[in-house]
Amino acid sequence: MNIVLTCVGKTNLAYLQEGIQEYEKRLKHYNKFTINYIPDLKNTKNLKPNAIKSAEGQLILSKNIKSAFTILLDENGKEYTSVAFAQYLQKLMLNSHKNVHFIIGGAYGFSQEVYQAANTKMSLSKMTFSHQMIRLLFVEQLYRAFTILNNEPYHHQ
Repeated sequence: MNIVLTCVGKTNLAYLQEGIQEYEKRLKHYNKFTINYIPDLKNTKNLKPNAIKSAEGQLILSKNIKSAFTILLDENGKEYTSVAFAQYLQKLMLNSHKNVHFIIGGAYGFSQEVYQAANTKMSLSKMTFSHQMIRLLFVEQLYRAFTILNNEPYHHQ
């Protein structure tokens, strides 16, 4: 299974970049994993949130997400425990999904077109995190899921 994480905007903070890179490196041991960054929109001061969501949505849709099983990381999505998320990933693998695409949107969320193109939504927490922070949290949870599936001692229960 090929897993792709697409994020709107770059990760600017060095400590987050280092953490993300560490988990990217660890994930390569288990599965093919790639992160795609969509550049931040320019000159958005005079744009309304819906216009920003629409423009970002077009960029997200240009990443060919319809050819993959697409999961939006969204505050209104389904929440999982780490073990349940690992089981969900295993189910995706068993269902022969060759490409699974997770997407982290911009500050205003996703356009309706992106919601319609996605297969499902997932939430990492009821709390709100910065879009840069959630990237690190997600890649850590993805790594944790693979260690759970491989009965490795990273996750304690």
